[in-house]
Amino acid sequence: MPEFTAEERTILLNTAKQSIEYSLRNLGKALQINLNDYPPHLQQQRGCFVTLHLHKALRGCIGTLQARQPLIVDVVYNANNAAFHDPRFAPLTLAEFANIELDISVLSPPQPMQFSSEADLLQQLQPGIDGLILSDNGHRGTFLPSVWDQLPDKKQFLDHLKIKAGLPTTYWSDSIIIEKYSAELIS
Repeated sequence: MPEFTAEERTILLNTAKQSIEYSLRNLGKALQINLNDYPPHLQQQRGCFVTLHLHKALRGCIGTLQARQPLIVDVVYNANNAAFHDPRFAPLTLAEFANIELDISVLSPPQPMQFSSEADLLQQLQPGIDGLILSDNGHRGTFLPSVWDQLPDKKQFLDHLKIKAGLPTTYWSDSIIIEKYSAELIS
């Protein structure tokens, strides 16, 4: 059951788009918002990721795993960063903006997982539901639950997460930390 109403979902998506368009039209300046203009539910502290797609291909994705500010502020901040500061891509252009598709993943607080081995961890994973954060020895990476759409196999999902964290697919240690979270996808 969705946590956010249809109206709240529309507000979040429109505000993310407004953040990007404002920066495009105002020489990179960030959109300033008044919290009192938004429903109380969108003022709660929540972490989120904003993902941009251009012609079905990833065009930017930036977010915060831990809640540090009101959700609506996080959406403005992450939309701007996904469009202009994702190091994998050049800054978004006005021409691209016309064709951009955007979605927002609002995250639950991460919870540490308990497991005895990689096989035990894999058995516990819930494809399509669990987002994961992998941390070990200075390496860290995360995959949103939506990544299961591209990597539906549990082993493949974990292997690609290791690569994203800068580790080989064969890597395993007793000090590895895995946290899971869920996300409500708003698109």
